Amino acid sequence: MDQSSFKSGFVSIVGKPNVGKSSLMNQLMHENLSIITPKAQTTRHRIMGILNGENYQVVYSDTPGILEPKYTLHEAMMSYVKVSLEDADLILLVVSIEDKYEPELFDRFLKFNTPILLVINKIDLGKGSQVVDKVTYWKQSLQNIKEVVTVSAKTGQQVDLLLPKILEWMPVHPPYFPQDDYTDRSERFFASEIIREKIFLNYEQEIPYSTEVAITSFKEEAEIIKISATIYVERDSQKGIIIGKAASSIKKVGVEARRDMEAFFGKKIFLETHVKVADNWRKQSLKLRQFGYLE
Repeated sequence: MDQSSFKSGFVSIVGKPNVGKSSLMNQLMHENLSIITPKAQTTRHRIMGILNGENYQVVYSDTPGILEPKYTLHEAMMSYVKVSLEDADLILLVVSIEDKYEPELFDRFLKFNTPILLVINKIDLGKGSQVVDKVTYWKQSLQNIKEVVTVSAKTGQQVDLLLPKILEWMPVHPPYFPQDDYTDRSERFFASEIIREKIFLNYEQEIPYSTEVAITSFKEEAEIIKISATIYVERDSQKGIIIGKAASSIKKVGVEARRDMEAFFGKKIFLETHVKVADNWRKQSLKLRQFGYLE
């Protein structure tokens, strides 16, 4: 490897909830590292995807959607965004085709010295001259952005235009991670995220947001991985909803999660789940530390 021309850097993927940041990360990585659901605030952690090429290493950070914190959990989520932006050599600021400039959200980006590429997502929903009009609108609204790229993370349309532009802004630097790494997260983390994704997809109202998943056992054998998970909720009434009549709801989550885990890990999965109550865990620093949100 010729380190004299090798490029390596950190790219922070940021934006409001539900703009498609996680879908974009997965497209850029060609891996399903971030869970995706139609509900806002699905992403709770900073998840790094490490893209390795012959003469580059791009370290992407998928971050929680920027919001006004209501719980201690939200404060922890926003701290991930802050650290990601501080580390970044380049910021991918993602907006949807229907988004408008909101000063309370976007004014902060006017103060950044880090180069910003604005990514307008969901162009598959654009009609007539809407895409062209939005490019002009955002260039006028955020005049310090370096460039605007229009994509559809859902379909993959024009996502391939991003990497060459990203590499233009990467500094010459040796790789930060071993070049066979593709993420900084553990297998336990991805197992818990897959279960949490199924909870977001199968339950409504407050249930997904009141739920946390902890992997209590992860034993890999030659032909199978045996996983034990505990699903925590905030109240007894939520425990009943998660389990469902005759355990039908929790069984459905388990079947769907096991199927996706087998695709992700490339092995047979034995999965057992338990449901416990952790009162108001989103507001309690001790429990958030236990769940890995606080150091």
